Amino acid sequence: MKLFSNLGMALTWSFFKRAKRVMIEDDSREYRGIDLLVAGMHVADLVDGKAQSPRVGILVPTSGAFAVAAYGVWLAGKTIVPLNYLSERETLEYVIDDAGCDLVIASRKLIEHLGYVPKAKTVVYLEDMNFKCLPSPRLPRWTSREDLAVVLYTSGTSGKPKGVMLSHRNMMSNVGQIHEHIAIKSSDVFFGVLPQFHSFGITALTLLPLLFGCKVIYSARFIPKRVVEGIEKHGATIYIGIPSMYNALMTVKSAEGDSLSSLRISLSGGEPLPRDVSDRFFERFGVRICEGYGLTETAPVTNVMLPGEESKVGAVGRPLPRVVQRIVDPETGREVGVDVDGELRIGGPNVMQGYLNLPELTAEVFDECGHLRTGDMARIDSDGFLSITGRIKEMMIIGGENVFPREIEEVLNAHPSVGVSGVIGQHDPMRGEVPVGFVECVEGESVDGDVLIRWCRDRLAGYKVPRRIVVIDAMPRNATGKVLRRSLSEMLD
Repeated sequence: MKLFSNLGMALTWSFFKRAKRVMIEDDSREYRGIDLLVAGMHVADLVDGKAQSPRVGILVPTSGAFAVAAYGVWLAGKTIVPLNYLSERETLEYVIDDAGCDLVIASRKLIEHLGYVPKAKTVVYLEDMNFKCLPSPRLPRWTSREDLAVVLYTSGTSGKPKGVMLSHRNMMSNVGQIHEHIAIKSSDVFFGVLPQFHSFGITALTLLPLLFGCKVIYSARFIPKRVVEGIEKHGATIYIGIPSMYNALMTVKSAEGDSLSSLRISLSGGEPLPRDVSDRFFERFGVRICEGYGLTETAPVTNVMLPGEESKVGAVGRPLPRVVQRIVDPETGREVGVDVDGELRIGGPNVMQGYLNLPELTAEVFDECGHLRTGDMARIDSDGFLSITGRIKEMMIIGGENVFPREIEEVLNAHPSVGVSGVIGQHDPMRGEVPVGFVECVEGESVDGDVLIRWCRDRLAGYKVPRRIVVIDAMPRNATGKVLRRSLSEMLD
């Protein structure tokens, strides 16, 4: 990809080379390379005629149609803004306005499902476009590697979503880094259910397979039985999900022990992978889940565990090629030693340009070395493996001791009746803060909060044991399945 200055050029070359090959299969159709080329040129013609803004919104479910829309926008030399269709209307329209999108390319079926048309100067439905006629022949419009390719809005766990500005260089670098680290083969078959408005979905499940000639199967909805059947039917070799998805796959009663035997890489990201889920998944299917780490601001992947590295319990892998990672004391900024907790800071060609319309926040998030302040507490061992130990902002100070929610959550998640947990701090006049746990039970199971407190007391230091535990029907989550701690805080009495 070093030959190409932008994603439009790189994808055009990839599609041209594979003109007769099926590159994408989704819930409704197959796309050969030539289909993607022609459809993308039609979208580029549309963008030329309708978009005055440099940024174009895309409101399309996980599918080949998203790839077509994104490719067409890049052909026209503009920036895509993938829109989170799981957001509430107010947030969706805030993003469109903040990004300055005067054109939104949408799916009519998705708009009908949402029940409203978002406010934008122009909304065009892909279903209404005539892809059967010949488009205007064109070459990709020139944009440099440093020009913006994508503005991805963070999930907004606190405050309004922030637009992360990622250049063509950022995106192509991260795709190349992942390819090199896990040795992607052109014969690999990806199975994708993650939303493509998310950084993981667009980089690892859209650009990675399409740029390296792999076939990718998309399913717009996560239905566990359908995912297991799809992996088996297509002989998928790479599956990328979040921990709750892997947990759900184990509930498919019809799945056999060898149903997922075609998988050579099962990657988990988005939130910490509970050890219990990893162990039970291996016992059920004989497949090891490889945990990874990354941020929207890093395009997103920075670390991935590889098969055979499971002895490194709790680690998220070594850094990808050309990723620089430092662990520093969050108070002084000085680097700390091996196996010592500190703030993780990251540098590399995949690190964002900054936040759209937020120059002061952009300046704050980069340190004196130009490295990204992740806000994550972590440690690096003598073999170079990274472990995430908590969030600085989520850290609780209990009687003068620093406590991170993840440690308590791991203990709660190990209880056989607990599906997922979330721990937050509550103000306490004597101890500063005390931990409070929220628990969602495994389907068909129930558990009393006092039972879980005793469970924790046997496994944690006294000051880390939750003061109380609230059992709820379902955890509040964002679009990628991450537990929203802000929402848990609002549930406190």
